[in-house]
Amino acid sequence: MKNKEIILSTKSLGKYFNEPVKFKVLDDINIEAFKGEFLTLVGKSGSGKSTLLYCLSTMDTSYEGKIYINGVKVTGQKQNQLSAMRNADIGFIFQFHYLLPEFSCLKNVMIPALKLGRLSHEEAEVKAYQKLEMLGLENQALKQSSKLSGGQQQRVAIARALINDPAIIMCDEPTGNLDSKNTQVVFDIFKQITKDHNKTIIAVTHDNDFAANSDRTIELADGRIISHDKHFD
Repeated sequence: MKNKEIILSTKSLGKYFNEPVKFKVLDDINIEAFKGEFLTLVGKSGSGKSTLLYCLSTMDTSYEGKIYINGVKVTGQKQNQLSAMRNADIGFIFQFHYLLPEFSCLKNVMIPALKLGRLSHEEAEVKAYQKLEMLGLENQALKQSSKLSGGQQQRVAIARALINDPAIIMCDEPTGNLDSKNTQVVFDIFKQITKDHNKTIIAVTHDNDFAANSDRTIELADGRIISHDKHFD
């Protein structure tokens, strides 16, 4: 990855929690993520990996140090600037898909594109169909999202994360609610997104097999990085 373009970096990132007593949950985090990289964050519960992801995503701004995305310092930017940047440059995938159950798959995927406002309704619809087709769900496009299986719903959530062609996809336990078959499906999709479409994926996971097959793994313990390139035997 040495010659790759840096898409995200942190400088001496630190964060405190104040309840029940003040303690440091992230301590001197310095990382780089590269364009087209599939990066996983691992560590035991309480290690700080999900907190780190939320700081990287700019949804949590109460931290020390600096975060750069696409070479731009996002630390200190106003909330409306950060919100606009997130909608354009970052896609989100969670353990639970958070689809609107009464909406069709197509409409769920269209929502971020309509919010961003760069495409007409018709253009957003065409693009949403393309993302669903890429994930093998074009035949489910008009079905209510609540009628799909859990694995299919997570793929709709991935399509939604991709609709605005973000540079970075951030994932919090994206396979935590899936069986082994659907976990493999999601993993293969992530590989395709990074290799074929040159997107960066940063994923928090408890799944050692999932992490071991990613491009690179950063391991945290007690809020500190203990390994920058760990893979599991």
